[in-house]
Amino acid sequence: MSEVAELARTTLATHQSLFLATSGPTGPWVNGVYFAEDGLYSLLLVLEQRGRTLAALRENPMAAVIVSTGSPADPFLQATVRAEILEEGPDAEAARARLLAKVPYVAPFLETPIVTARLRVESWRVTDIPNGWLPGRDLAA
Repeated sequence: MSEVAELARTTLATHQSLFLATSGPTGPWVNGVYFAEDGLYSLLLVLEQRGRTLAALRENPMAAVIVSTGSPADPFLQATVRAEILEEGPDAEAARARLLAKVPYVAPFLETPIVTARLRVESWRVTDIPNGWLPGRDLAA
């Protein structure tokens, strides 16, 4: 595995949330969401059924994410993603189980009116400023 892929995997594994930027009928919006990775290029999450983020993704499934501590001194990931809403059934249940395994305190949220989604990543931008990765390194699926 390449150094870039290893840093991307480690960054995903050590973060439980990300920022998801959407653009929909009410304009641009950024939301923090819990996630679980399903491989390096697939992220699983749940969204409020009546929330602004889900409405935006239904209108425009293209979005952007950043996985970061918020400090540019720490490695971070950026990507454009395509959202896929998972209909109720085995795929949605498996995604929620994976999310619950990674982020156990999300359990109460899973009892509310939610929708499960998968974000498909075409390419990561992996940035590690202290190690000289500026601009970041691209990691294509």
